[in-house]
Amino acid sequence: MQVSATSCGRSRVADTIDAFHRGGFYLLQPKGGGHRAGMDAMLLASLVADERPVRVADLGAGAGAAGLAVAARLPQAEVLLVERLALMADYARKTLELAENAHLRSRVGVVEADVTLRGKARVEAGLPDDHFHHVIMNPPFNDGRDRITPDPVKAEAHAMTEGLFEGWIRTAGAIMIPGGQLSLIARPESVAEIIAACGRRFGGLEITAIHPRPGEDAIRILVTAIKGSKARLAFRSPLFMHAAEGHAFTPFVDDLNNGRAAYARK
Repeated sequence: MQVSATSCGRSRVADTIDAFHRGGFYLLQPKGGGHRAGMDAMLLASLVADERPVRVADLGAGAGAAGLAVAARLPQAEVLLVERLALMADYARKTLELAENAHLRSRVGVVEADVTLRGKARVEAGLPDDHFHHVIMNPPFNDGRDRITPDPVKAEAHAMTEGLFEGWIRTAGAIMIPGGQLSLIARPESVAEIIAACGRRFGGLEITAIHPRPGEDAIRILVTAIKGSKARLAFRSPLFMHAAEGHAFTPFVDDLNNGRAAYARK
């Protein structure tokens, strides 16, 4: 829900302040440029089902929607938003400065860093080894056959490069404690690359296909995995966004979208 508009000092592009979780938190984001958050971020956040005091890293966080959704639903979670693009990292910082997010500010931080940094460079950027209980990610998902958006920020946010999942999942494995949970959302055609990137780092993969309606092809997959697990891969029952008719979300998907429920591992 858009509740107001403001200026972020950039020409020709207005910004909006949008409510998520029915006012549980708010997000400052570009109205006509960059990468705007929506349902993907809320579904990703729902994969963190952990009531303990936990540390969560949101890789490629953009303005911070998924990480803030975790913090808003789980009052003991500490969240680090990791974003490489300076423009979007600035949106994340300004989002935290909103008065509406004062209740989350002490538990959420922002690091401007490339997710694919390795070794000492990664640690110095603020991503230490064996530190996080959960790592969530919504990696870029467009390949060269997709139509390229004319917006340069959005194009970069969506541009998939060769070996992308390998780089992102390698970092997740490095910064996560043994037994920690990796969670991600992606397009279905990325499933083979995701499984390969998890390799021996992560096991117990649980994959859920998300379909708009019964009888329609999947448009996203939700994936969770556990660092160091030797459990086998499992495909879970599909999630349908809508009933066969109508445009309303199904009750469970609406609960996930609004932070009233988590999509826990089996």
